[in-house]
Amino acid sequence: MTVTSDLHSALPRRYPEPSAMLRLIKPITWFPPMWAYLCGVVSSGVSPWSQPMLVLAGVFLAGPIVCGMSQAANDWCDRHVDAVNEPDRPIPSGRVPGRWGLWIALAMTVLSLALGATLGPWGFGATVLAVIAAWAYSAEPVRAKRSGWWGPGLVGLSYETLPWITGAAVLAAGAPDARVILIAGLYGIGAHGIMTLNDFKALEGDRQHGVNSLPVTLGPDRAARVACWIMALPQVAVVAALLAWDRPVHAAIIAGLIALQLLAMRRMLRDPKALAPWYNGTGVLLSVAGMMVAAVALRAL
Repeated sequence: MTVTSDLHSALPRRYPEPSAMLRLIKPITWFPPMWAYLCGVVSSGVSPWSQPMLVLAGVFLAGPIVCGMSQAANDWCDRHVDAVNEPDRPIPSGRVPGRWGLWIALAMTVLSLALGATLGPWGFGATVLAVIAAWAYSAEPVRAKRSGWWGPGLVGLSYETLPWITGAAVLAAGAPDARVILIAGLYGIGAHGIMTLNDFKALEGDRQHGVNSLPVTLGPDRAARVACWIMALPQVAVVAALLAWDRPVHAAIIAGLIALQLLAMRRMLRDPKALAPWYNGTGVLLSVAGMMVAAVALRAL
């Protein structure tokens, strides 16, 4: 009985574990694009209750479908790097065997485009861009993630700017106001710094496999300082824009959130490699809160 059990456990899996498939699409990463889409909805000036199905479909598309697809694609393309950094990940651990990771990513790509088509031309166009960005980030020959500048920038724009603009455009059934595009763009730029901090956990594998993230090329200390500047300066620009648009209360709230982030950054910079995950769970939430404050300000313009 024991010999038979050991033999079965040693055999390679033919089908992926359900829990491993869920981990493959990383539900924890769905929140940023879903939140950005909601910010776009709020900033559009159109009541979300006027088109509730468009709001729900857009949130579902931005998070579980498109973002989930991008995570599956990234895990497939990064399976050799993950074997060094996180050997317990679904693909290197064998819990998502063979080419199942690729098939899941491709199936979710088709699903993304199909659901995006139900959101009208703006929603479908944005979905096409998001799918292209996801594969360009992870897959050869582009593999933008090899660059510590282009990779995080592409993800920041895809996770924050694109869903924000999409939410505003889908609900308004037209191009968003230029001020909406500006604020969405600034928060997308700031997300570059967030993604740089996220790269700290993959430092060793990235170094071995030629992924030139900023922690690899600049070292943890310098990369953390650069990330802090990139996160903070766009938010300062948001405050300046809101003041110029006569929204002092909203500007003051975001300024207060920036001040709290600076305190968190000061602590994180003492030991960036160890404290980057802590900052992602604290300081980033403050930035995310500021996004909705800015969206409410835009709604009133």
